[in-house]
Parts: sequence; structure tokens; C-alpha cells
Amino acid sequence: MQTKSCAFPANSDCIGPGPQADFRLRRSKAARPQAEAGNVTEVYDLLVIGGGVNGVGIARDAVGRGLSVLLCEKADLAGATSSASTKLIHGGLRYLEYYEFRLVREALMEREVLLRAAPHIIRPLRFVLPHDRSMRPAWMVRIGLFLYDHLGGRKILPASRGLRLRGGPIGRVLKPHLTRGFEYSDCWVDDARMVALAALDAKERGAEILTRTACVAARRENGLWAATLRGADGGERQVSARGLVNAGGPWVKHVLHDTVGLPGASRVRLVKGSHIVVPKLYDGPEAFILQNDDRRIVFVIPYEGKFSLIGTTDLDYQGDPACVGITAEETAYLCEAVGRCFAAGPTPDDVVWSYAGVRPLYDDGSSSASEATRDYVLELDAPEGQAPALSVFGGKITTFRRLSEHALEKLAPVMGIKGAPWTASAPLPGGDIPDADFEGFLVKLRAARPWLPEPLARRLARAYGTRVDRLLGEAQTLEDLGRDFGAGLTEAELDYLVDQEWARTAEDVLWRRSKLGLHIPADAHGAIDDWLRARNSRAEERAAS
Repeated sequence: MQTKSCAFPANSDCIGPGPQADFRLRRSKAARPQAEAGNVTEVYDLLVIGGGVNGVGIARDAVGRGLSVLLCEKADLAGATSSASTKLIHGGLRYLEYYEFRLVREALMEREVLLRAAPHIIRPLRFVLPHDRSMRPAWMVRIGLFLYDHLGGRKILPASRGLRLRGGPIGRVLKPHLTRGFEYSDCWVDDARMVALAALDAKERGAEILTRTACVAARRENGLWAATLRGADGGERQVSARGLVNAGGPWVKHVLHDTVGLPGASRVRLVKGSHIVVPKLYDGPEAFILQNDDRRIVFVIPYEGKFSLIGTTDLDYQGDPACVGITAEETAYLCEAVGRCFAAGPTPDDVVWSYAGVRPLYDDGSSSASEATRDYVLELDAPEGQAPALSVFGGKITTFRRLSEHALEKLAPVMGIKGAPWTASAPLPGGDIPDADFEGFLVKLRAARPWLPEPLARRLARAYGTRVDRLLGEAQTLEDLGRDFGAGLTEAELDYLVDQEWARTAEDVLWRRSKLGLHIPADAHGAIDDWLRARNSRAEERAAS
């Protein structure tokens, strides 16, 4: 069934009402109460607005340096751009054509840092680039791949190489005129899970992570930011912070001008990227990077075992980011791009799922959306004697950790931050797998839990890494995990996702904490929402008693 992802802010006209959980603000270990006009306002070192990858990355880095941190997200974690990527940790081979050498180098270096930090949700992936003589010349591709191999100090991933496609299994997938090509390495990532795990790490280090909580106003008062937070139930809380980070993603300009009331340059260019998912087009483990006749590239990636993920488009976007969706023209474009190279390409009727996201790129004045820089820009507003505000423009999921370090570097002089960078060697939750050997870890899990079917054991290990034992607990049989809603999604897993990863709705579970929406029976969505509502009601009754 083809669906659109359009479930961002709870007040969007595009979606139904959000979950009505009570709004509770818990003070972090380091937060300090401050008396103001007879009330007690909680004071934090840093207030972060936005629960995408950059927001949670900055919150995680900051709390690890000893700051008290509060992050608020108006919807769900990774509810917008950060769950709408092409699911790649990559240097950006095509960015070399635009001389983005600093960005490519940083991203290439980050591939292996993140692979070591999260070997359960990140894994190496080989890419095949068929050479089309009518596109870029072979010498240009070889030079680009040479730079790609060496700019980032590659140590783990294998180097690029040339391929003869004719007669081989890869060649049979492609059209006959594509007889040679190249192969290189990047990594695949579960993007939305990486956001949830970074947020979990921040929480466990002392940060407050509030989802379904909008910052509706923030103003400078008495050397602090005084902010009003509004929960899903309409309840409001006042908090103060010594510094503020605007990581609003596609809403960065709205936060800067309307919520925070600053006049900053806000040079943001909204660019829509859309993807389609079709039944798998081939059986191999490799991905393809295809050159299209408009000089853009399109990826075809093995996805969720049974499918191929195809993307992305690049279109300037002017509408409400909450209502973004793929168009019929974009679907046709992606199908045609694959059909130019594949012997049997997809058609729009083959699409089983599609999604679209809006990337808040820094507006560098490029003539087309595909040429706009993917580098990030951090704008600091710090008048002397007043609380600073940092706004994040641009960026890509691969570089979120380095962006976070740079954000703290910007804030350090004006906030007196003394802590040193630390995240380069710190695993994300579940990523502390010995020697980053996922297959070895899976073997041990299956030996310890022989009652787990291999597909379920692999999925749980991939999603939760070493945290899988916390989910499984003392279970000795499948029945001990409770009701199975389909595709191995059990009550035990739902309990874990609610308690540990801020899941509140079936949408959160099926499309962000996992991609089980592609595998689960059609009627399970409503059953999961019913179960979650009942669980929430029981929790409210216990809290009231």
C-alpha cells in the first residue's frame, strides 16, 4: 500500500490530532530553581529547540560536557527531515564536482567514527556506479573515486575498484550498453533510530528530552532566555536557560523570527527530497548509484530485505514543511531514472511506500536546488551581557556529530564551557559490541536465546544492539514477550519503546523506531494505537492513585 509521510507537528492541518499524553517537565540533575515573581522557574544551561539529528546531537554533546540541558521537540523525535533521508552515512561523492572538499573530507572521516559507535544500526555497503559514456568521462570518475578513497583517511572500508559488468551477475541487472563501471564503499544507516539513540544517550547522561512539547516563545530577560513550553495537553511551563540552540530544521527560520524574536540573516533554502520503495529489483547485496541525464544521481539501495529504496529528488520547496509529500512527477522521475539503466525498471504502479522530507539547506545562491551546498552554517547571536542563541542551517545526517562539536566550540567562549570534545570515541546506546563485530554478537545472542527465530533475533539485534537484553528481560519463550502484532512486534518491544525511546503512537513505532510498517498486517496499525492508548490510561490511573 502506498502511503505518504505527513505527520510532523501535532497542530498541522495535514494530520489528525496528536497523542494527548500529560505534559510533565522533569528537572535535570544540574538544573537550578530560580525564584521569579513568586514562582519557581527551572534554569538550565542550554535549551535546545528541535528533536532532529542536529538538535539531539548538540544536546548529547553538551550534557556530556557537564551542562544541564533541556531539549524540546514539538512532535516526535526525527519526525521530519531526519527520518526522510536516503539512509546513508556517506561522504557525498557528487559533492566533489562542486569543490565541497572540506565537507566531503569531514563526512568521509565520520563514516568510520559512526560505524564504530553504532555497528548495529550502521553497516558497510558497496556501491556500483555503472559508467555511461554520454555522462561523465571515465577519467573524471576515476579521479573522483581516488580522492574519495584518500580524503578521509579510510581504514575500515575497502577501496574503490573498476568493474567489468558484461556477463556478470551485476551486468545482468543492467541494460546491455552498460559494460563497465566502478565500485566503492559507504555505509547504510537507520536514520531515525540514530536520532532516538542519540537522544537516549543524552537522557541517560542527565538531559531532559521532551517530545510533543513546543517552545512557543522565548525572550531574553535578566541575562537568561525565558521560554514558554507547551505540551500536547495544552499545559505550559516556564523555563530559563543561559543559552539557546535553534535546531528547528525546516522550521529554523520560524523559530528564529517568530519564537525567539531575532532578526538574523536566516539564509535558508528549503529543498524537497522524495523517495519511493518498490519490491526488490535484484537479489544482490550491493547498492547502485546511477547517473541521470540531468547530471543528478539516483540511488537504488537494498531495503528491509524485500524491497529497493530509490531516491532522491531535489526541488525547491515553498510550502508548509509539515505537509510535504511526493508528487506523481517525482515518482515518474525516479522510475525513469532507474529505467534508463536497469534492464527491468520499476513503474509508478510498483510503489509500495513513498516518503518526502524538506532539507533546510544554507542558501548559498546556487541556481538549482541540486547545486546548493550541503555544508552547514552556525549563526551565533551573542550581544555582550546577554544570553547567546545559536541557529543551525544546513548539514547532513553523516556530519551531525561534528556539527555538534562545532556548535559547542561556538558557544564555549560566550558561555564559559570548559568541557572537552568526547563523542568521537563514545558508542551510541547498544553500540558497545565487542570489536564492532555484529555477526559475532548475533551468534552469541542466538546461543543465549535459542528460542528466538533467526529473522527476529537479527532484527532485534540490528535495532537494539547490546540493549536487546533489556528488551527481552527474563523471557524464556516467544509467548513471554506478550501479544505479537505481526512481523515479530510484541508487547515487550512496545513497552521498551514507550519507556525508553519516547514512542507514543503506532506511527512512531512502525515508521520511525522501525520500518515494520512495510511488513505488518494492514489492520495492526489500529490495534497498536489501541494498545498504546490503553497502556497510557493505565499509567495515568496509577499516577492518580
